[in-house]
Amino acid sequence: MMYLAPRQGLFAIIILVSFCLQTLLLVISTDQQLSKSRAHKGEQMVTQLIDEARLSLENKDRVSLSVIANRYTSEQDVARLVIKDSNNEILVPVGNAPMQKGITIDQKATKGDAVIGSVALTLKDISKGEIIAMQWPFVIGSLLLHLLLLAAYGYIARPTKQQINALSREIDNLHRDTYAKTNSLDSRRQSNADTEDADSKTYDREDANNKAPNSSANPISTKGKSTGSAVNTAVIHNELNAYLKSQQGTGSVEEQALASADSRSSATETTIDLLQKPTFKSQKSVIATNKLSASRSYDSVSVQVRFHDEYKMLERLAPEMRVPYLALCTQLFNEALSELLQLPLLLGVSVINEPQFEGNGAVALLKANNSHAKVALAGVMLGKLYLMLNKIIHDKHIELSKFALPVTVGVSDEAQSEAMAQLLKSVGKKEQMLILLPNEGLKQIAHHVKVYSLKRPTTVYERECAVFEGGNDAMIQRLADVRNAVLMTGNE
Repeated sequence: MMYLAPRQGLFAIIILVSFCLQTLLLVISTDQQLSKSRAHKGEQMVTQLIDEARLSLENKDRVSLSVIANRYTSEQDVARLVIKDSNNEILVPVGNAPMQKGITIDQKATKGDAVIGSVALTLKDISKGEIIAMQWPFVIGSLLLHLLLLAAYGYIARPTKQQINALSREIDNLHRDTYAKTNSLDSRRQSNADTEDADSKTYDREDANNKAPNSSANPISTKGKSTGSAVNTAVIHNELNAYLKSQQGTGSVEEQALASADSRSSATETTIDLLQKPTFKSQKSVIATNKLSASRSYDSVSVQVRFHDEYKMLERLAPEMRVPYLALCTQLFNEALSELLQLPLLLGVSVINEPQFEGNGAVALLKANNSHAKVALAGVMLGKLYLMLNKIIHDKHIELSKFALPVTVGVSDEAQSEAMAQLLKSVGKKEQMLILLPNEGLKQIAHHVKVYSLKRPTTVYERECAVFEGGNDAMIQRLADVRNAVLMTGNE
């Protein structure tokens, strides 16, 4: 088996840092050398230019100065050349220095003691990329050298067979020592526990023998002690037997029976009290489990319609526009509800409340009047019907440049209405219907609609929630007929 060198990743990071530092130092040193050489060259060029242009500067001959300046700006390192007169007025500006940065060499032109002008020469600044391009053989050679060092370390620093065997022996010895210490500690604890058990049994026997002669003198105290130790039934029976034996020669049969009955009743009451507390807790946990379980019972369904208002536009809308829009939504919802419940398929389903659009949406509560009523299917059909109606109204309002909002719908049993409200806020999307029903409700709608589960759920309710995907042809046709009937009623 081939083993890798220890900490090979760390060594690779060190090699990478070394290569970067070496390249950086190369760029810095090359930049300094080029800057010095270009500065020296620039000073020489300025001195030579002043000697050539001294006569033209005296006469302020711009043509001659331009010819001389153009000859110098043809150099690759020169970015800009500016010649000024004695009054610091520009005679000849040549080059494009404002677009580039570099070193500027400024020198005055004199004739005797008089200043006749000045020359400012700007040299181009060499970029770091150009330096690396110039030094590419060194950079590639340094990279290959560092890669060779990394490969050599990975091969040379691998552990040998002798080192692996020695390390395995040390690990085995360490495990043996730890296992031996653990076994010795466990055996000591076991022996101590056995000794304590034996001592406690001996103490219980002696205590029972000491209590037997004193029980006739103080029967009430014996009764109290038997009540206090009701959890240990063996000790209770021993004390009761000792007490009855002691009472055989001194008391009557009725008193003995009375004392034994009192002791047994008190022990029984204490035991019942101790056992009732966990039973009560278990009942509470069972109730909570039934509330979240998929097999919970239901007889009413909540249909929640919420506006998909990401930018809180409804709150900013003026009252004279918001109130008519909410009234239109309320009218459509109530007409859709009344028309839908007239279908023979939903016989036995009735509405509990009168839904009103206030704030962010509306809620309709449907109830099953008998065991055959399909209240879950009615809730899903109502949600899909309003999605179809709101789609038409929304598109028409947008076409007329009027305010309208898309909606999202949630269908759940009444016990999970609060959970559905949270789901609509967290995972609800526009023109989407979420379904949170027990297994009985899902079975009721399984023959009519198709659903799918949420991806990557983060809570229990998101895992139990389903999303409406589509319905069969018969249901969609029924909903289309009801939609047309509602729209015709609205037009009338």
